[in-house]
Amino acid sequence: MRTDIFARLDREPEPPKIEVPRMTRTRLALFGGTLAFYLAIVVAVLLSTWLVTLDWKIMLFRPYQQWPELHAFLDYYVVLGQRGPTAVMVAAWLGWRSWRQHTLRPLLTLGAALLLLNVTVGAVKLGLGRLGPHYATQIGSAELFAGGDIFPSGHTANAVVTWGILAYLATTPRARRYLSALSAVVALGVGLTTVYLGTHWLSDVLLGWAAGLLILLALPWCEPLIGRAESMILSLRDRLREQLRARRRLVPSLPVASGGPRPVLIPQPSMGTGEPVRETVGAGSGRTTSVRSESRPASEGRLAPPLTAPRAHSTHGHAGHAGHSTHAGHGTHAVRSERTPVTPAGSRRPPHSRPLTGG
Repeated sequence: MRTDIFARLDREPEPPKIEVPRMTRTRLALFGGTLAFYLAIVVAVLLSTWLVTLDWKIMLFRPYQQWPELHAFLDYYVVLGQRGPTAVMVAAWLGWRSWRQHTLRPLLTLGAALLLLNVTVGAVKLGLGRLGPHYATQIGSAELFAGGDIFPSGHTANAVVTWGILAYLATTPRARRYLSALSAVVALGVGLTTVYLGTHWLSDVLLGWAAGLLILLALPWCEPLIGRAESMILSLRDRLREQLRARRRLVPSLPVASGGPRPVLIPQPSMGTGEPVRETVGAGSGRTTSVRSESRPASEGRLAPPLTAPRAHSTHGHAGHAGHSTHAGHGTHAVRSERTPVTPAGSRRPPHSRPLTGG
């Protein structure tokens, strides 16, 4: 007996009405506050303020040496912030939701969020060029414009966006609250794990949290573009389907009457080979024509010898008997069809052998 849990896995008969998030005043205020925090972190690192000093204190403290028993577990936990594995997992879930709800919006929203993440975070990383703790060269320095690519933390920002997109696309307030709390815990843990492993400064993680949150808060501005992209993709799909259906209708087919006979192969004797030749009789002839072939009996194990002249002592009776036998052997001819004439190969007249008298 089916339960409600399995019933919810079925595809909905019609696309449900999903409320698209809008840029409300609350969301706009959060976006402005997060942007101010983002800029403050960047300025603090550029000016080598107390935040850079705190980075160095934590780095020299070396948490991975203080608690080595956590290292093995956190090596796996940090994968929750890697873009490839997390994108595959979340895309699989959102792909099922797209199929169930008859819409491409979940997948398109994920794609737009990851595109914004790569562009914004990647540009700041390459522009500031900060080195990581393991590659630092001068104690107390911000290590900026040195060819690095760790500021802001990509793992942290990706964890915020990838897991936060599930809360953004939630269809009920309860699910949105639970998923928001879950994504916050995962993103917080991934950021602190990178600090523990020594791959990022603390300021990198703070900027990564802010960068990921900015992308989630800015997604309502992308909704009109996502809607237009979905309409274009669906209309293109419909056009391709119509073209395929039109091509199938144009494919020529042999007309066969309902309940009429199908084309069959009938045997026909060939010249010199001793094997029957098959000829197709059209289905529209109204009746099936059969032709008997002049094939040798299956009991004979070798070919018949060629026809030779009788010896000198042969009598006319023998010759007549031979001619009669030959005529009897070739006396069965193919039956013509009433509508489709079939012409057997070779002569229809039986061959006659004239007796030769020895000199």
